[in-house]
Amino acid sequence: TLGPATLISLQRVGLGFAIGALVGLALAIVAGLNRIGNDAVDPLMQMLRTLPHFGMIPLFIIWMGVGEAPKAALIALGVAFPLYLNTVAGITSIDRKMLDAARSMNPTWSQRLRHVVVPGALPQALTGLRQSLGIAWLSLIVAEPFAHRGLGYTINHAREFQRTDIVVVGLA
Repeated sequence: TLGPATLISLQRVGLGFAIGALVGLALAIVAGLNRIGNDAVDPLMQMLRTLPHFGMIPLFIIWMGVGEAPKAALIALGVAFPLYLNTVAGITSIDRKMLDAARSMNPTWSQRLRHVVVPGALPQALTGLRQSLGIAWLSLIVAEPFAHRGLGYTINHAREFQRTDIVVVGLA
């Protein structure tokens, strides 16, 4: 059962990670590149990131039912915040001289983003990506006991029957 459970869990993590990464990166670009965007997005993100996202499970189940949507939402929520925070930090730490030099060449918005912002913010964005991937797997294991299949379900089911061998292999 480990193979099918792992495949189901990979699909759930992939979906939740993709949604969370898109939201986190999009909001980071808005907040990092624009003062008005920062004023609109950052206070909300700073407030929401303090909520324990595992505490949102009952709300997600009430709002979305017990299907795949609450699991994807929980994973996406866990992924979005570290990626957002690290990417905004990367964007805002780009050397002002580099931005001024780029501005003097009159680039379009997409050229400035592609040639200056992305390379400048990439190291910190990749750090956020690495942190987010760990949180995605943690969120999956917390969310899957409410499912009927997947690694989290397999681990929880094995725990009920005191099968530590299955629990250890599932965690590995």
